[in-house]
Amino acid sequence: MLRRLSAVLLPAALALTLGTATPAIAADSASVTEAATTTSSVTMPAGGPFSTASEWRRDIRTAPLHPNSAAMVKNVATQTANLYGGTAAFNVTKYNTSFYTVPAGQKRVDVKWTDCQGKGWTPAGLLGPGGQFVQVPIPADAVPATGTDGQLTIFSPSTDQLWEFWKAKKVGSTWSACWGGRIDGVSTSRGGFSGTFGASASGLALSGGTIGIKDVQSGSIQHAVALHLPKPGKGYTYPATRGDGWDTSSAAVPEGTRLRLNPSVDVDALNLHPIAKMVAKAAQKYGFIVTDTSGCTSVVAESPAASIARTGTNPWTSMMAGTPQFSIMANFPWGKLQALPKDYGKR
Repeated sequence: MLRRLSAVLLPAALALTLGTATPAIAADSASVTEAATTTSSVTMPAGGPFSTASEWRRDIRTAPLHPNSAAMVKNVATQTANLYGGTAAFNVTKYNTSFYTVPAGQKRVDVKWTDCQGKGWTPAGLLGPGGQFVQVPIPADAVPATGTDGQLTIFSPSTDQLWEFWKAKKVGSTWSACWGGRIDGVSTSRGGFSGTFGASASGLALSGGTIGIKDVQSGSIQHAVALHLPKPGKGYTYPATRGDGWDTSSAAVPEGTRLRLNPSVDVDALNLHPIAKMVAKAAQKYGFIVTDTSGCTSVVAESPAASIARTGTNPWTSMMAGTPQFSIMANFPWGKLQALPKDYGKR
């Protein structure tokens, strides 16, 4: 699915499986304590919703390199340099996802499927008993992310499930979405959806690679970061399960590719915004994972829409410290990346 460019100037005030299994929550799950709350949280847990069993939390500092790493990195650096002054977008106002962590007992609703892509038929497994859109614990005051993608993530630690929706919308008391899916067993999940479900082109969870509000508040990003490219390679590589890229060159970078910032780079010595330094350090330990096509090279930050709707406050304002979103990633050393082998980590 095309993720449109969101590098636009903010107002001054904001500058900056099918199945129903419910496995036990892993001891290292970031949100175990939130299961006991009685109201939903409007921010993603620090470290994301997935455990160290997922591909989003895999430490890749000692991983080998792809035999064509240098050419692939040059491809990424060139794609980045050719658009918007060579600075990657920091998608914080649009083309990201709102995130809700819900308590046990959260009221559940069925989500209506809207055929906005003109399929002309209802995909199997979406509706009906055990369907992906059935009995979803969406808070009554939930709001999707701003923008035409209207993405929404719901995480239920008590049942170890996560839902993600694309073009989510509420009219009256009825929720609808054009696409999405459910992950059962989040605590043991690799961090993606089964079959054709989910809200990204790669089949990987949007929330797995999102730079969370609590991540930045904590001072570090303890997971891989999703990377969107204007021209991903055709096909895909693990951990992606599908792709929408079209580049067939010898240096193509398909969705699912892991890109690591060279561990020898002294990030603290770089002239980067504090958030970009967090991204760089995460890229050294966990890497980037290419997950989608976009209007330019971009990373994705958690939408503040849920926080604004509930509290009236945008938590990104203070963290961005007056820097516009299109400058957050300025001076990032894209040429210092390293590409990991095809299907790295696949068991």
